[in-house]
Parts: sequence; structure tokens; C-alpha cells
Amino acid sequence: MGILVECPSCKKRGGLKRKLCKCGHNVQKAGSKNYWIEYYLEGKRTRERIGRSKQAAENRLREVQTAKAEGRNIKKNKNAITTLGALRDWYLDLPEVKQKRSFKSISKCISIVLHHLGEKKFASQISPADIQGFQKKRLLENTLWGRPAKPATINRNVANFRAMLNRALDYGKLETNPIGRVRQLEENNVRERLLTPEEFELLYNHCSENIKGPVLIAYYLPMRQAEILNLTWKEIDLKKGFIRLGGQRTKNKTGRAIPLHKRIFDYFQSLPRPIHGGYVFEQRCWNRKAYLKALKVAGIEDFTYHDLRHCALNNLRLAGNDRYVIKQASGHKTDSAFQRYILVTEDEMMGMKWLDQKEGKTGTMDTYMDTNEHSINVQIRKLLILLVGQQGLEPRTGRL
Repeated sequence: MGILVECPSCKKRGGLKRKLCKCGHNVQKAGSKNYWIEYYLEGKRTRERIGRSKQAAENRLREVQTAKAEGRNIKKNKNAITTLGALRDWYLDLPEVKQKRSFKSISKCISIVLHHLGEKKFASQISPADIQGFQKKRLLENTLWGRPAKPATINRNVANFRAMLNRALDYGKLETNPIGRVRQLEENNVRERLLTPEEFELLYNHCSENIKGPVLIAYYLPMRQAEILNLTWKEIDLKKGFIRLGGQRTKNKTGRAIPLHKRIFDYFQSLPRPIHGGYVFEQRCWNRKAYLKALKVAGIEDFTYHDLRHCALNNLRLAGNDRYVIKQASGHKTDSAFQRYILVTEDEMMGMKWLDQKEGKTGTMDTYMDTNEHSINVQIRKLLILLVGQQGLEPRTGRL
């Protein structure tokens, strides 16, 4: 009775004291080795695969030893008797999971991972190496879109699958999480494509009638696709010129108001408004085929519908609006998420000012301001002294 270590290379099992496997692999220094326990039950040798946790193997062996000493039945390891398919069905039936707005996406992500691992496989039979194999496969094989999945998509698949295992661990469905901590793939999905006003008009003129409205709104207002397609007449206030979304309609579950651009106001005025309200657009599923056709005819490449939200945010910034006003309209809570949508183009860089080409008096002025109260007071005092000095006044008396 004892603990065995599985060689990551040849999968042969040996004792804990073994340093080198017969295949030459250094088992002790390997980071992806799995642990087994071995014991005799009614004269028959039994082995159980525990996973990567040595402590879990020690706990399970101690449990078996105690049960044998007390003459009790030995309960099987939950990881060894629970299939991934059964875990999936249990997890997706939880009320806390079913009420999530991303329930369909969660279900799809888990199904994609199980399609690779196998629904009938037991939890004790999977390891981090299986998840790494899934990542490699998704990066190489073409999806339904005709290209391999992007790292961000793969990371979402693995994250939802790992969340299912962690929740099963919390509810006592599993003894340990068999995949442990798997490193995510490096993501680089920042979009850097913006449309000029001329390009947008060209795209808008080639759009079919059923997508012209969503395209127009997305270009001028910092709204997400689902917020636009599911827009109702009750959410539109033409008297005050606002679109008001409730917390149940936004991604961060916080309601917000978006002011209407004049062109959007005129567009809503031109639409027939039902007496009893309802949805603004009849089709609430995005017609991607019609949008791609319009892009092709307009001669615009590599530009998604979500990129229109980038255009809206950058246009609001270039118009001189305060960043906090823009964040309130777009629904961004953090600066890091907001910064992903702000792009400084080369045309803006052409207006760079140089110190040696500046006419008149020169002075240092930093546009960054610390939010600390003491730092703000110091910066205001320095700014006032600088302005008074440029006017030729005495800082203390204010006289000429």
C-alpha cells in the first residue's frame, strides 16, 4: 500500500523515491506528473489515479487505510466515478448558472471542450496535458468561420470548463480539480481599425435597409451590439434626446443614459412608431452576411461591426468631450477597458508640438494630474504661479 508517481513521458508508474524513469525522464523534477495510490482489497491489488496533487493522494491513501482498519467499506474516489458529461449536466442545471445572461455561451464553451476530451471520460482521467492538447488543436484547426480559433476564444472555453470543475469541487462532487492551474494563451485582440467619415458614408450607402439603422447607431453612439438590436421604443426619449438603458440591458448591469446625435434623432423620427411600443428593429439577430457584403462592395477590409463602437468613442474624444462623460455614455467602469477603445491616429500625431519650434516663452506644463488631494493643491498652486508670472504680475500682491 503506497503512493505511485506516473512518468509524464512513458506513463509508467513507480515509487515516490524513484528519480529517473526507465525511459530516462527525470520524474522528480517533472512538473506535470500524476499521482496514484495502490492498496489491496480482499487480496486484489487496486490502483486509483488521483491527479497532480500529492497531498490529495496522501489524503486519499489515509482515508483507505482508516477504512480498512475500521472494517468499513472503502468509498471510491469521486474523481474516478464521475464522468465529465455528468458534471456538465449537473453544472448547467444549477439555478445560479441558469440565471446568467451568458448561459448559452457557457454551455457552448463547455461543450467544445468536452467534444475534445470526451463526455464519457472520468474526471480522474484528465490532466493539464489534455487541456494543452485542446489549446494546440484549436489553434491549428479551422472553425466554422474558416479560420482557427483565436487565443481569446480558447481562453474563454478553458475558463468556463475550469469554473465547472471548481464549482463541482465546492459542492463535493469532486475530490480535486484534475487540471489545476493551466496557463492561458497570450491574447492580442486589440482592434486598431477606424473609419474615416468618407469611408463610413460609403459603407452606410451600401448597407441593406435592415442593417442601416444598427450601423448608423453604432457609428455615432457608444453602444454594444445587443444593446442596439434589442432597443425598444420605451428606452428612447425623443423629448430630451436620450436613450435610457436599464441595468438588465447592459453588460455591467448598471443603467446608463446615452445622448442622441442629431442624425440618430432624425432617423428615429423617420421610423413608424407603434402605439403600444415594442422593439425598434424587427430582426434582433445580427445579419452578418449582409454586413460582410456591404464591406466587400465598399472596399473595406478587416472591419467588424464592433469596430464601429471604437469609431464612436474616438469621435466623441476628438470632439473635445470629457473622458468621464464618454465613459458614462459607453458604460466603461475601468480606465483599462476604456483605453482599449481609444486610438491615436497618425493624423493626430502630425499635430505634435516641438519645444524648439515653439514661439514666445516656454514653460513646463504636465497634463497629468494626481488624484491625491494634497497633490492637486500643489499642482494648482504651481499652475497659478506660472500663469501669474507670464502676465508679469507679482505672485503675492497681484500688482504690476
